[in-house]
Amino acid sequence: MNFTKLQASGNDFILVEAGGVGQDWSPLATAMCDRHFGIGADGLLLLLPSDTADFRMRVFNPDGSEAEACGNGIRCVTKYVLDKGLSAGKFEKAGEISVETMAGIRRIKLHKTMDKLTRIQVGMGTPKFEAKDIPVVVGRGAVDIKSMLSYHITVAGKKLLLNFVSMGNPHTIYFWQRSVSDFLLSELGPEVERHRMFPNRTNFEVANVISRQQIEARVWERGVGETLACGSGACAVAVAAQRHGYIDNKVDIKLPGGILGVEWDGKGEVFLSGPAEIVFTGEWLTESRLSRVD
Repeated sequence: MNFTKLQASGNDFILVEAGGVGQDWSPLATAMCDRHFGIGADGLLLLLPSDTADFRMRVFNPDGSEAEACGNGIRCVTKYVLDKGLSAGKFEKAGEISVETMAGIRRIKLHKTMDKLTRIQVGMGTPKFEAKDIPVVVGRGAVDIKSMLSYHITVAGKKLLLNFVSMGNPHTIYFWQRSVSDFLLSELGPEVERHRMFPNRTNFEVANVISRQQIEARVWERGVGETLACGSGACAVAVAAQRHGYIDNKVDIKLPGGILGVEWDGKGEVFLSGPAEIVFTGEWLTESRLSRVD
């Protein structure tokens, strides 16, 4: 089975053109994403045909679970489609590509300067804040909507004031007043991810607002662990910060793997931009769980 390894700000993925390929993808994702016995990645991307968009994308985490959305993954899919010529030039001319995900159709804008593609900007959908959309449950029922912006929980003996945002997938944001490198993410990340108030688990971001145009952040991804970047996580951080009045409509999210740009007008769709690169290609030998790299 042919695969392509891609990365977006250090958030790395294995991409497979899966149209007509029959596999049990959950265990295969676990095997392929293993960094010692597999290829190594933060997730497996499946590129599929779609009846409602130009392409369809499925995302599997290293633990075998399937994610609803992935901003960096969408940019990697777009990079692959353009570089491999699957678009036949029509998308570059139209200036837009649409990708079907579990969280809905995402539209990607292709920005050009002097006929050269300079930026890939993903429309990440409109953020949601209601408890049922995240989802969040406390005790016998859902948390009140008014608590979505600031809600206290205690994990590992530490009290955290959390913010909840759905970007099609669940995000929990903690604003930290010091450098995020000092935060015990490896200790607290898994505790927050699997807290009983999140029936579907959650992605967890710790963020420090540097200025009205810049935030530094780290991400603990559901089903993955700490990653160098997360597109939907960057969007969730920006949305929560803007709702608090910390930032303007455009902000750079500085992550360990690089910088992602997020734009939000406070009402409609959130837009994400950043780099994406093809790293290498190879063949996965499904029976022996080995890969040969070109």
